[in-house]
Amino acid sequence: MEKFELTILGCGSAKPTMKHFPSSQVLNVRDKMFMIDCGEGSQLQYCKSRLPFNRLNHIFISHLHGDHWFGLPGLISTFNLQGRTAELHVHSPQGLQQMMQPIMDYCNYDMTYQVYFHEFSTDEPAVIFEDRTLTVSTIPLTHRVPTCGFLFKEKEGLRHILRDMIDAYHIPLAYINNIKAGADFVLPDGEVIPNERLTTPPSLVHSYAYCSDTMYRPEIVELVRGVDLLYHEATYAAEDEMKAQKHYHSTTLQAAQIAKDAQVKQLIIGHFSARYTDEDKLLSEAKSVFTNTLLANEGCVFEV
Repeated sequence: MEKFELTILGCGSAKPTMKHFPSSQVLNVRDKMFMIDCGEGSQLQYCKSRLPFNRLNHIFISHLHGDHWFGLPGLISTFNLQGRTAELHVHSPQGLQQMMQPIMDYCNYDMTYQVYFHEFSTDEPAVIFEDRTLTVSTIPLTHRVPTCGFLFKEKEGLRHILRDMIDAYHIPLAYINNIKAGADFVLPDGEVIPNERLTTPPSLVHSYAYCSDTMYRPEIVELVRGVDLLYHEATYAAEDEMKAQKHYHSTTLQAAQIAKDAQVKQLIIGHFSARYTDEDKLLSEAKSVFTNTLLANEGCVFEV
């Protein structure tokens, strides 16, 4: 099975604590690393997780509050000190390049690699990245500044051709890719061998949705429906719903309701307020609505 796993680098909210780092995650898709948000200390956490720096080429920033991007200048500088040559692509709402460019010009005057900034609109869902195996789409959220979550979705692969069928029907090598793509095979005497006899279905595709920061937004449901794994902020406990609304954040119950309504397979809650010392209470609240809920924690790895 191809690798598709999420590593939590930080899951705290804006106020620093001794327990949590600010928001950052890495999604490993077939050994390609995609960083999602880059709060302070992200590169340190990346090192602790023993993830390979040379496979990180894309960083996705949900919004321009500091606890979601203040780790970026340090990470870019470290790559420069290491003599990186591969391009780095940073995807974000409008404004990040304007803030980052003076820092890069002053601190990294002799860059060994190119950083490209790709700014996206937060108004409507859109595909902002695509390669041979994966698409990344935005999920518009409701926060104090323009904010988007991200939906990572694998593309369906080719069917798997059966080795014994190749031998049995003497299938030439030149025909194999067409058969994997769904074609039948025609024997020299005109007999058609249906594709279903020659192949097995493609590997299951995986999907992951990241939603932080946002107040309760039911419109999210259709955008994340049926995903294998959903991360949804749960900054506040249910009893602090008024605070959540005031600060444009979500409660445990609201995050769980999104997961339940969207019929996702698993929910992770995070972005915990520093006011809570017992996060098991937050987990219990969420599980009362959506049973298959887990707590984010630094160093946790969730396999899909």
